[in-house]
Amino acid sequence: MAKKSFLVLHPKDDLAVALTPLSAGKVIVHSDQTITLLTDVKVKHKFALIDFNKDSIMTQYGVPVGRALSDIKTGEAITTENTEHSSDDMCNWMPGYQAPPTDASKFEGQTFKGFQRADGQVGTRNNWLVIPLVFCENNNLMTLREVFNRELGFTDHSSYQDELRNLTELYKNGASVDDILNSAESSGAKTQSSNNLFPNVDGLKFLFHNMGCGGTNEDSQVLAQLLAGYIKHPNTAGATILSLGCQKTQMGLLESYLERLDIANKPIYFHEQQQIGTEQELISKAIKSTFAGLIQANQHQRQDSPLSKLVIGVECGASDGFSGISSNPAIGQVSDLIVKLGGSAVLSEFPELFGVEKEMIMRCKDEKTANTFIDLMRSYEARAEADGTSMSSNPSPGNIKDGLITDAMKSAGAAKKGGTAVIQDVQDYPGYITKKGLNLLNTPGNDVESCTALAGAGCNLILFSTGLGTPTGNPVTPVIKVSSNTKVAITMPDIIDFDTGCIISGEKSLEETGQDLLRHCIDVASGTTISKAEKLGQDDFIPWKRGTSL
Repeated sequence: MAKKSFLVLHPKDDLAVALTPLSAGKVIVHSDQTITLLTDVKVKHKFALIDFNKDSIMTQYGVPVGRALSDIKTGEAITTENTEHSSDDMCNWMPGYQAPPTDASKFEGQTFKGFQRADGQVGTRNNWLVIPLVFCENNNLMTLREVFNRELGFTDHSSYQDELRNLTELYKNGASVDDILNSAESSGAKTQSSNNLFPNVDGLKFLFHNMGCGGTNEDSQVLAQLLAGYIKHPNTAGATILSLGCQKTQMGLLESYLERLDIANKPIYFHEQQQIGTEQELISKAIKSTFAGLIQANQHQRQDSPLSKLVIGVECGASDGFSGISSNPAIGQVSDLIVKLGGSAVLSEFPELFGVEKEMIMRCKDEKTANTFIDLMRSYEARAEADGTSMSSNPSPGNIKDGLITDAMKSAGAAKKGGTAVIQDVQDYPGYITKKGLNLLNTPGNDVESCTALAGAGCNLILFSTGLGTPTGNPVTPVIKVSSNTKVAITMPDIIDFDTGCIISGEKSLEETGQDLLRHCIDVASGTTISKAEKLGQDDFIPWKRGTSL
């Protein structure tokens, strides 16, 4: 079968996506139309299927995604010069959506090997956390990380160490700068856990951050609430907490949020430097309590657990013009399957829902849930406007270069990660997921801030769609990178876990690819497969300070 050169995503669409580079003069046939392209169309970019007059609205995914800045002829490429953002507003839409059926029969009765916690949650990893309440403790965290990693081997950068040692020898033997630059490359960092003393502990994780002291009272409260979520997290066995003593984010504030989350039977050790005295005494106590915590964490073992215990966060970053066609819908398939099986899926990144609010509102289970979403979206947009920007500024230069030229185009594709299920709950940052089914979580569009929030909300896996490739991960939750195209999967094999380029090529259907992706999730959840971000030691942790972050 010949590979398609373009794709129309919805019967209502008047734009088509180029699946390969298309040259001016090429004749294509769509439905009963024969169209001669008037301009070159880059791969992943769009072209007009009809004539647009100036100010006409363009449609993709069946929703408005742009407004013509000038007359555009059939067969002409859609660009930033002739198109701007446009979308439906949030007024006069109410819930009433009926989700299409989802066939999850192939996964009924399947289990994963997880860590069952006293509160009923199930972890996909078994981590011990070391958490500072203020950035003043980061240096002490670095000391603890170096001591524990050197002695217990939770991470291993030996190949990079070998490379530096080889360069040192070359320099001692008289090598020039060019000799150094052209020397053989490292075989790659070996960062997967090599801990042998505590085989049931997947990670000893250190949550470095730059908050806790200055800033607003809201900053301190949000940080404490987020950290409480990380301790509550099913992938967390317990935690060591370091405090200076005089910062805004006090121990008592964290303890109040721990009580609200009803954390049961988890060992938590608190150390306050200004009460203990010297740095040496603080670190000595922290070493002892963390080692004791690792002993307790090691008592947990993986057990067969139902797929209904999975809480999967969905995220996208470095998106391209194929993300909304392949990787995002494939993730949406997993979202629908998990919801059908009784689990939870969490769609975040509210700036990337700007432009598809109507769809989200109609998919909410009731008016109260819809109004919560509307209020959060309006508040976010008001903050952006107060800072002299707009949610429509979300697309990055990389997004635009690869075909996402308006925020509505990006959002319409990004929303596909949430599948087709009814929205059961909407939470503000930094909320914690308690409802089964599809949830919305208010987070920024910034990849790391959003993943940090998803993990803090209790997601025990995160599916991360990318079209251009991005190396981010999370200290607590495995982040599974899903590429929209095979080229980036081949170019960045150390980052990409799963390739959905087979959808673009026509080798596999969306449904089949989504099922394969869920099988991969089960392997990662069971610990039989380690995500690429984990192998690379990508433990990115950036709390959102509630400013404008698109």
